[in-house]
Amino acid sequence: MPEKLVIVESPAKARTIRKVLGPEYRVQASLGHVRDLPKSQLGVDIENGFTPTYTIPRAKSEVVKQLRQEVEKADEIYLATDPDREGEAIAWHILQVTRPKTPHIHRVVFHEITPPAIQEAFRNPRDIDMLLVNAQQARRILDRLVGYRISPLLWEKVRRGLSAGRVQSVAVRLVVEREREIEAFQPQEYWTVEADLAKQVGRPPEPDEVFRAVLHSVRGERLGKFGLRTREDAQAIVDDLQGATYRVLRLQKREVKRSPLPPFITSTLQQEASRRLGFAPSRTMRVAQELYEGVELGPEGSVGLITYMRTDSTHVSPVAQEEARSYIEERLGREYLPPKPPVYRTRAALAQEAHEAIRPTSVFREPKAIEAYLSRDQFRLYELIWRRFLASQMAPALLEQTSVDVGAGPAGAEPPYLFRATGLVVLFPGFLRLYREALEEGEKGGTPEKRLPPLVEGEELLLVQLLPEQHFTEPPPRYTEATLIRELEKRGIGRPSTYAPIVSTIQERGYVERVEPRKRNSALRPTALGMLVNDLLVAHFPDILDYGFTSQMEAQLDQIASGERPWVPVLEEFYGRLAAELEAAEAEMRSIKREAQPTDIRCEVCGRPMAIRWGRNGEFLACTGYPECRNTRDFQRTADGRIVVVHEEPTGERCEVCGRPMVLKRGRYGPFLACSGYPECRNTREVTQEGTRAQAGAGEETGEVCEACGRPMVLKRGRYGLFLACSGYPECRNTRRIPRPNRS
Repeated sequence: MPEKLVIVESPAKARTIRKVLGPEYRVQASLGHVRDLPKSQLGVDIENGFTPTYTIPRAKSEVVKQLRQEVEKADEIYLATDPDREGEAIAWHILQVTRPKTPHIHRVVFHEITPPAIQEAFRNPRDIDMLLVNAQQARRILDRLVGYRISPLLWEKVRRGLSAGRVQSVAVRLVVEREREIEAFQPQEYWTVEADLAKQVGRPPEPDEVFRAVLHSVRGERLGKFGLRTREDAQAIVDDLQGATYRVLRLQKREVKRSPLPPFITSTLQQEASRRLGFAPSRTMRVAQELYEGVELGPEGSVGLITYMRTDSTHVSPVAQEEARSYIEERLGREYLPPKPPVYRTRAALAQEAHEAIRPTSVFREPKAIEAYLSRDQFRLYELIWRRFLASQMAPALLEQTSVDVGAGPAGAEPPYLFRATGLVVLFPGFLRLYREALEEGEKGGTPEKRLPPLVEGEELLLVQLLPEQHFTEPPPRYTEATLIRELEKRGIGRPSTYAPIVSTIQERGYVERVEPRKRNSALRPTALGMLVNDLLVAHFPDILDYGFTSQMEAQLDQIASGERPWVPVLEEFYGRLAAELEAAEAEMRSIKREAQPTDIRCEVCGRPMAIRWGRNGEFLACTGYPECRNTRDFQRTADGRIVVVHEEPTGERCEVCGRPMVLKRGRYGPFLACSGYPECRNTREVTQEGTRAQAGAGEETGEVCEACGRPMVLKRGRYGLFLACSGYPECRNTRRIPRPNRS
């Protein structure tokens, strides 16, 4: 019997596929990428057609060795890596490092890890698509050219360790520009006049019998948003309405249909998981990967629960639609079934990362039925995907929208004032029985019922109270991770496989931070370092940081994948612009590293002037007597531009290492306690959300145990992100990195 070898990326995927294919096939995992451009050098020969030089990372040497041994024994090889460009490139790289002798090499592609999909893929294998491979190579080289050409310039001009990214830097620009919009925003005052009204029932109305109407027009002229600018304007109307009669002038009812939302694609899944579940995009993709690759479901074994999660297509296979229709009719009732399956238009012009939306592999596998086999994160995300998909195949909701115009003025005369109220009642829930979209804070929408009492045209109403209300216009909201992804998608920047890494990277690099790190779906704001680096890059690399240019590059990568453009000319054109801007920037970019902005603040240690300098965590005050005097202080800028020293706040606590007082400081990740004996004593403690001080070993419990001393391991945040640390610190200093998936 010929030896048949199947190569996939992950062990979980291997287990699920092995169960489907049976003992005739050997299934091996590559653990993601097997080679990449070298870390220590550019790795791209610009003079010779942008030829890349790939190396095998040291961490992958054993994996590659094992793959070579398995390939050597195989008569047939099936490359079953993920069904997108990156998966295609991984398959090609595997062939390049293993150099199989057999000519029987097949590429198999499936978008769900289920027996029918896998068997169909193995019945219809194909060759590796070099167009997809070259599109992925072009993306990797473009990113390398930006990162390895611009980053050293930032090291020279600002500080070592900074980095620039082709798409990440554009995402930072979005956050910075939104922050500047907020800073420049001037609120405008305006007023409304609102009336709480009720039917005349001969008794004081109950609270649920009262409805609110808003002044809509005065003497036939509609009030705009700024129709009433001052308290005096509003009060004049309130005074004029003293003793007025309120009567129903017009009552209008109409039925409206609300159609369901399409099933998830990558970006909408990340947005909704952020809003509903508080998941960061990277967490969403990690959990989705687990659901896709397979979860052990007791006697059923390892089962792939969802289709491929990197997609920008809303297409659903006819088989999946028929299964959904059977479920809806059987479990919910025929009235919830639309006459024919809905078809959703894909928003992305060149959607080709995958061919289906994200959906459950079987809607009959209900979330509650398998909850016992899933982790909490897996269950919550699976339920979200299951509900959204099933709702997308259901009948529209039927709503009754009521609008009532109420005239106010002297009895028996034409009313000069018109108030308007609206109501919304769900007549038939349709898809709303299963799913209602979560909204960002401050967004309008949803389907809350707002009932009006039964009214008749001409009837007189009771005024409960008249309310002049002051309002101020608000600045645009800061981006959250969800809304930043939505903006990137809207502008055509990035692709499904890149959204999560973009959002994670700009935070890990210290360019963007969460306003409230512990809050679910917290807003994002740029750090001082992020604003500085953004301003330098925008000023000196206007093309590379241009939104339209970045979107155009994504379109050109899509054209490479579809065979419309060769990849080397695209790289040549891009590098021509980059090289020209780089040459000018090297000569013209100011050196922040050498700059020291003088201030009139005196050093309390030696009396010399203090100057503003840049460091790892942004701006700080430093004594101009350095290196003789190393005194530094934090500072803040007031609204009028003055520099004010931020004094360290005493806490009344003592350092458990040296006994000196502990003081409250603020760093890159927010407030923390530090020993006042720094730099001799570097002891620090976290400050919890409730304001209590936690020991240095404190952190979020993980259930893991320290292999050095047996104490619990806790989750902590450091300079390079999250890590596991022993709760016995400082007696035990064991730490452990949190392994990142090869593909997020």
